[in-house]
Amino acid sequence: MIKAEGRYGELLLYGSGLIFIFANALLIYREVYYLLLVPFMLAVFYLAFFSLDKLFMTVVFLTPLSLELSRLTARSLPVDISLPTEPLIIIIMIMIFFRVLYYNRINLEILYHPVSLAIIFYLSWLLITSITSTMPVVSFKFLLVRIWFITVFYFLAVNIFRRQKNIRTFLWCYILALGIVAIYTIYNHSAYGMVSQRAAHWVVRPFYNDHTDYGAALALFIPVLAVLSSRTISTRPLSLLARILLVVFLVALVFSYSRAAWLSIFAAAGVWILLRLKIRLSTLVTFSLVGVGLILMLWGNILRELEKNTQDSSADFQEHLTSITNISSDASNLERINRWKAAIAMFREKPVFGWGPGTYMFQYAPFQHSYDRTIISTNLADGGNAHSEYLGPLSESGLLGMLSFVIVALLSLIIGFRLLNKLKKRKDRLLVLGILLGLVTYLVHGILNNFLHSDKAAVPFWGFIAILVAMDLYRKKAEKREADSR
Repeated sequence: MIKAEGRYGELLLYGSGLIFIFANALLIYREVYYLLLVPFMLAVFYLAFFSLDKLFMTVVFLTPLSLELSRLTARSLPVDISLPTEPLIIIIMIMIFFRVLYYNRINLEILYHPVSLAIIFYLSWLLITSITSTMPVVSFKFLLVRIWFITVFYFLAVNIFRRQKNIRTFLWCYILALGIVAIYTIYNHSAYGMVSQRAAHWVVRPFYNDHTDYGAALALFIPVLAVLSSRTISTRPLSLLARILLVVFLVALVFSYSRAAWLSIFAAAGVWILLRLKIRLSTLVTFSLVGVGLILMLWGNILRELEKNTQDSSADFQEHLTSITNISSDASNLERINRWKAAIAMFREKPVFGWGPGTYMFQYAPFQHSYDRTIISTNLADGGNAHSEYLGPLSESGLLGMLSFVIVALLSLIIGFRLLNKLKKRKDRLLVLGILLGLVTYLVHGILNNFLHSDKAAVPFWGFIAILVAMDLYRKKAEKREADSR
C-alpha cells in the first residue's frame, strides 16, 4: 500500500511537471511569458514560510540591482514600485504579521529598546499627520512604504542579527550587488570619458535614478569596507576582496561627481579622527552645539562670504569640490536653497501637523518666490522633493515630524558610541565603527538630499540601525550571563 501511494505521488509530480512544461511552451509560442514566474513565486513562498532569513538576504542582495516599474514600462504611472524587491518586502511583512498573530508572541526586549520606542513614535506621528493630511491618499501610501521598510529592515532584522554571522551576510549581500553596479557604472562612464561630469548623472541608470543616490549608497558602505578589509574581522580571502572592492567604491565615488557624498565621507573621516583622539561624547555634543550657535550668530557674514564664490560644478575635481559653497550662480545649489525655503514657508503655514507625509512635491510650488527660482525650477509633481531628510518632514509633518526622525538618528548614534566603549572584543568594536561611520555619512548627506523613500537607501539605513540595536542587546545579555556565572 505504501509503495502504491509512493508511485501515485511520483506520477502526480511528474504529470504536473509535464503539464506545466507543455502549457508554458504553448504560452511562450504565443508570446505570453507570465507562467515563467510560477517557479520563482513558489520558491519565494517556500522561503517565506520555512526560511524567512534567506528570503530577507535575497532581498538585500537584489536591492542595488532593483529596477523601477516606470523604467520597465517606459511611461509614467500613478504608483511606482521597485522590482523585484518591494513585492518581496511586502510578502515578508505580511509573513511577519501572520507569525505574530499565529504565535501571539512579540519580542518585548526589542520593542522596549529606546531606539524602537523612538521609531514607534516616529511612525505614530506619521499616522497622525496622514489623517490630518491635505492629501490623505498620498500620505497613507507614504506611511505604508515606511512601515514595510521599517518592519522588515529594522524589527525583523534585529531578530535576524542576533547571530552575528547574519550581520556580515547582510553587509556582504548589499556590498557585492553594489559592487556589480559600481563596475557597470565605471564601464559605462569610461565610454564617455571618465572626466565627463554630465555623463555621471545618467550612467548609473537603470539601477539608480541619478548620481546623488548612487553616491550616497557608495558613501554608506566605504567605512564598512574599510573595517571589513581588516584581518581582525575577516578571513584572508574576504579581507582581500574587501580591499579590492574598497578601491572600486572609492573610484566610483570620485567619478560619481556627487558633492554631497564627498562631503559626507569627509565628515565621517572627521568623526573617526575625533574617536581616535578619544574625545568624550559629551564634549563632542557641547562643541557641536557651540558650533551651531556660532554659525547662527554669524550667518549673515557667512552668507556674504559664500556669495563671493562663483565656481560652478565642473569636471575638474578641485573646481567641483569648490562649487559646493557656490550659492551665487550654481543652479543645483540655488535650486536646493529654493526647495529649502519653500519647505520652511510650508512649515510656517502649518507648523503642527504639516501638509501631510509625502505631499511636499505636490504642494511646494506656490511657496517658491520668483527671485529664488532657477533654470531647473518646476511646478510639477515630478520635480522632486525637499532635498533634505530634515526639512522634508518639517514641512510635511510639522516640528514633531522632524524631531521624531532626529531623535531616532541621535539615539542610534548614541548607542553606537556607547558600544565602542562597552564592547570587549576588538572585532566587535571594529564592526560597530564601520556601521557608525556609515550612518554618519548618510545623516550628513541627509542635510542635502533625501532618499529614504527608496529601497536603495532605506534597506541599509534601517539595517545599520538594526545592527547597532542587535549588538547592544547582545552585549547586555552577555553581561547578564557573565554576572550570573560569578
